Amino acid sequence: MATNPKKTAQRQGFKTGEYIVYPSHGVGQITAIEEQSVAGHTLELLVIVFEQDKMTLRVPVAKIASVGMRKLGDPAAVKKALETVRGRPRVKRTMWSRRAQEYEAKINSGDLNSISEVVRDLFRSDTQPEQSYSERQLYEAALDRMAREIAAVNKCSETEAVKQIEQNLAKSPSRLKAAAAAEAEAEAEAAEQDASKEEAA
Repeated sequence: MATNPKKTAQRQGFKTGEYIVYPSHGVGQITAIEEQSVAGHTLELLVIVFEQDKMTLRVPVAKIASVGMRKLGDPAAVKKALETVRGRPRVKRTMWSRRAQEYEAKINSGDLNSISEVVRDLFRSDTQPEQSYSERQLYEAALDRMAREIAAVNKCSETEAVKQIEQNLAKSPSRLKAAAAAEAEAEAEAAEQDASKEEAA
C-alpha cells in the first residue's frame, strides 16, 4: 500500500491547513491530502488531525458528503448559537434515557445550533439543583464541541470561548429570574436576622 502525500491541495472545496467540523469528533484540521493505492485502485484521502483527542482520521474524498463533514461556521452562525443559549431551556417530560439519546444525536450531528440547544437545556446555575453524572457528561461534551468551533471561528482560545458561552448562559431570562429570586430570598433572610437581633437587644 503506497502513500503519496500531496502538498497544499484542494478537494471538494476543502484544502490543507483548513479547520473543519467532523460530526462525530468535532473540530479538526486537514493536514494533508494523500493518495493510497488499494488493490490497484487509487484512493484520495484527507488527513484530519484532532489535536485535543490526539487522533488522526483519514477520510476518503469520495466520502466527504456522506460522513457529513462541513466547513467551520461563520460569525453569523456563532452569533445565532450564542443567542440560542440565552433562550429558555426546553426540557421534554420524557424518560431521561430517551432525552439522553436525543441530546447525544444533536451533539454528534455536528450542527452548531443543535449543539448549543443541548448546552442551553442541560446548563445548571449555582442556584439550581445538581445535575446527574450523565447529564453533566453530556453538558460538558456539548460545551466542549461548541467552544472548539467558536474558538476556531473567532481565532481565540477555548477558555475564552467557554467564558463567552457561560456569559450568554447567564443572560437567559429564566436564569436572571432565578438569580433575582435567590437574591431577594437572601435579602429577606438578612432582614429577618437583623430584626431578631434587635428584638434580642
